[in-house]
Amino acid sequence: MAARVKKKPASKARTHAVVRTRATAAPDGDLRRELALAKKAARAAGDILRGHWRRGGYQIGSKGKDNPVTEADLEADRALKKLLHDPIPDYGWLSEETADSEARLECRRVWIVDPLDGTKEFINGIPEFCVAVALVEEGEPVLGVTYNPIRRQMFWASRGTGCFLNSKPVRVTRTRVLHRANVLASRSETARGEWEVFHGRLKVSPTGSVAYKLALVAAGIADATFTRSPKSEWDIASGAALLKEAGGTMTDIHGAPIRFNQRHVKVAGMIADNTILHEQLVRIAPHPDRAPQ
Repeated sequence: MAARVKKKPASKARTHAVVRTRATAAPDGDLRRELALAKKAARAAGDILRGHWRRGGYQIGSKGKDNPVTEADLEADRALKKLLHDPIPDYGWLSEETADSEARLECRRVWIVDPLDGTKEFINGIPEFCVAVALVEEGEPVLGVTYNPIRRQMFWASRGTGCFLNSKPVRVTRTRVLHRANVLASRSETARGEWEVFHGRLKVSPTGSVAYKLALVAAGIADATFTRSPKSEWDIASGAALLKEAGGTMTDIHGAPIRFNQRHVKVAGMIADNTILHEQLVRIAPHPDRAPQ
């Protein structure tokens, strides 16, 4: 669901952001502090999710058709904002569960987070949900942390570090033949029959959480994932950072580059893979009537 934008006077927001950036921003290129904060925040939010997962009995609301929200989402969001935004208030903030503000558009660096990606899996007892944290600099993802608190998998990367699963360096696969590739698909989309058109043509594995699927591709556990459904920046920003450092590629469903921290946060679908498969997927993902190569 797209976040509602609460408008602020542009000149006032611009002045405020510049003054705070001069006061507290980290040196260009040095992301060690931000990475440490992102890992700490993801673990804290993950602890909250794991606690609700084990206890049960949490409240469930709705933000629209097929879009549930739980008290776990909201509590994890508050923890992320306290641990990420409060220490560096000059960085912008975009979260699925926080009212949006145009002030972030004036910021050079912006945290983009989803406190619980895969809410339906969380509710249904499927351990395929995660906390997703990204830092974007001038529209480009430069840091990503995706944490599955049930499987204790922390995928992380920052500019120039490579990509890691916990303490182990990881990279995308080298699969070259599309019909041999393991392609991760949305559980909701497969349940609606949207992947039937690829039956017998692609090896499809239904998996929860967009951010988690992207992390699995970055770590070489799967070869690719794509969706023709619009996604929000918070669904894919952490995965974009992981893939970049792991040697993968992500574009929108038509093969166009994705820039983040936009006024409108919806992206027209997404393709993510090991780079080798990307041209093949761009040919068939938006047009499933075309045969895989």
